[in-house]
Amino acid sequence: MNFRPAIFLISGFIYLFSFPVFSAQPEINQSAVASAHPTATSAGFEILGQGGNAFDAAVAVTATLAVVEPMGSGLGGGGFWLLHRASDGFQVMLDGREKAPAAATRDMYLDKQGAVIDGLSLNGALAAAIPGLPAALVHLASKYGKLPLRQSLQPAIRAAEKGFTVYPRYQKLLKFRLAHLNEAAKKVFLTDDNNIPAIGALIIQKDLAASLRRLAIGQRDGFYKGETAEKMLKAVSSAGGIWTQSDLDNYQVVERKPVIGDYHGAQIVSAALPSSGGIVLLEILNILSGFELDALTPTERKQKIIEAMRLAYKDRAEYLGDSDFIQLDQSRLISMAHADQLRAGITNKATPSDFLSETTPPEGQDTTHFSIIDDHGNRVSATLSINYPFGSALLAEGTGIVLNDEMDDFSASPGVENSYGLIGSSANAIEAGKRPLSSMTPSFIEKDGDVLVLGTPGGSRIITMVLIAALDFLHGNGELADWLAHGRFHHQYYPDVVQFEPGAISKAEQAELSLLGYELKERQSTYGNMHAVLFKSDGDLEAASDPRWLGKAEVRKVSSEDAATIVR
Repeated sequence: MNFRPAIFLISGFIYLFSFPVFSAQPEINQSAVASAHPTATSAGFEILGQGGNAFDAAVAVTATLAVVEPMGSGLGGGGFWLLHRASDGFQVMLDGREKAPAAATRDMYLDKQGAVIDGLSLNGALAAAIPGLPAALVHLASKYGKLPLRQSLQPAIRAAEKGFTVYPRYQKLLKFRLAHLNEAAKKVFLTDDNNIPAIGALIIQKDLAASLRRLAIGQRDGFYKGETAEKMLKAVSSAGGIWTQSDLDNYQVVERKPVIGDYHGAQIVSAALPSSGGIVLLEILNILSGFELDALTPTERKQKIIEAMRLAYKDRAEYLGDSDFIQLDQSRLISMAHADQLRAGITNKATPSDFLSETTPPEGQDTTHFSIIDDHGNRVSATLSINYPFGSALLAEGTGIVLNDEMDDFSASPGVENSYGLIGSSANAIEAGKRPLSSMTPSFIEKDGDVLVLGTPGGSRIITMVLIAALDFLHGNGELADWLAHGRFHHQYYPDVVQFEPGAISKAEQAELSLLGYELKERQSTYGNMHAVLFKSDGDLEAASDPRWLGKAEVRKVSSEDAATIVR
């Protein structure tokens, strides 16, 4: 498929279009939604039942996840929405990534001796970048949806007013961040005596409902100006933060051309910078395309994948950042010539990361994802985040909005790891108005007429989770549910260790990999929360949610029975 790019500036928004040559697809008479929570999945179908398309449903799912998964995403965060419009084959990535405030400086997290101050980029007001999710919802609804924003936000408003019941993942991550929650957050998320609520307890968020309603009525100004903005600015300022009204006024959603590549005839469409996901995913696949993976033993196959991961993550650390601020030859990084050069250095043993670079080394269960295909073939793959669980742990009093801590995704100092163990260079250094590098990897993968829409949360491990599921799809290993359930392993250049889920690498494989020079670390628990939908060449749809957690995936012929009261 060939794409012809064009750039336009319209009403203060930057639009980057790609015009493809595309072929007709079989008629679809059903829709599929897969998300991290049953309430969010139901919200998507509700809006589809009211005559909305996949993009309207994406607004509903995004906003509802902000209510029922406050530890993973929200109005105080951002994300990437990968879109495919069936009527003309148009594909684009909406960049709703957070931006550094104007007062942010390169060394803002360093002490007088140049050492990183522990926790400053993770906890509290100074850790929060300017949110992009509300602006992205307005943009998504107005440019791609069929319904007004106020209609698509109704399921989320209702969920906030009526409440959601506490579930194990909420409990686990609340406990993880308990010590850092501010008083406003404790009032919302804990019991009256400041304990973690029991399973089944009801979490009602009246202030968040009011913030969503102001967004629904006022559109962009309902968040970035007026009551919501004033309360956020007051909360940030009183806690030592550096936001200003100008920061909120100047936030822009950007439309970016997705990263597009090929793997043995299959097309890969994935996230563009400031997400590293698409570039790193394609680099790994390009390297692996030179090996006959199906002819290798399980250990040999894993060894080649691990080395490809290591090499691609090295490039991530050295070169990648916000493309609006750095000069980068992306075409070189995702070229087969570059992959051939990297592949030539892979042997049958571990190549220590120290040997690859002179650099001296010093994203978890947070974030969320959903996938949608509607009955016209429109599709959305969206990964959303506030970074660490419950973001900065600072809830802006009177808004119900948890502010992100995405500033930690910048490189606080070259060669120093962030909370996910990732290191970076000056390409990802802090700069006013810059967007921090991300690992979020919403993707479309097309093979022989089948289209897989997928993504996952998981911090620095996001890319490798998408990779492993993609390889299963591309090599015909099992079915959709299997691709999401298979054990996961990960290498990110530094630390020089192979992380893996319990049982993902067998004892025999561990022994063989150890002999090859690999340091292995079996995690105590699983990770990731992948949600995917699959369009098949015969017109059938499938949907699946990660069996590790609470998500819900469903294929349904949408009718008016799915719709609640339509807002006029």
